[in-house]
Amino acid sequence: MSKKEVIILDASAFISGFDPLSVHQTQYTVPAVKNELIPGSLPWIRLITASEGGRLRIQQPKSKVVRKIEEVSKTVGDLRVLSDADKQILALAFELKKAREDPSIITDDYSMQNVASKLGVKFSALMTLGIRYRFQWIIYCPACHRKFPGDVRDKSCSICGTILKRKPVDKVQV
Repeated sequence: MSKKEVIILDASAFISGFDPLSVHQTQYTVPAVKNELIPGSLPWIRLITASEGGRLRIQQPKSKVVRKIEEVSKTVGDLRVLSDADKQILALAFELKKAREDPSIITDDYSMQNVASKLGVKFSALMTLGIRYRFQWIIYCPACHRKFPGDVRDKSCSICGTILKRKPVDKVQV
């Protein structure tokens, strides 16, 4: 039995002009995406119209799955650049994959694509080419060269005060 294809829409999909009424697959998004769109804007209207018309399901993922996404994001070094909506989109995709669906995230966000690749979840970009490599990032201080864990919340080095940066240390072709 083949898996049912579903689409999960990030805010960037609505902003890029994706029209949920133009495709036939089941479509999902998370409540936090609505909060990322400007009320009354065309992207916001697309989301509301598709949702009220029954073409777009707005679903909150389970918190334990969001925590798993945070752990995976931490391992690849993308946790600090993902918004709550990004983590929820990834969690929803992971939940649907475990529920024997075939999810594909529509996003132009490279960090989301990086984590989705690590999770084995498909993704498509609309306005960019998308990633060709999955990166493993480290967070470091460019002044004192101290390395920090992937879940560091500080923006500056706790030793010298310099703004932290991140750089890739490994890559795998996707």
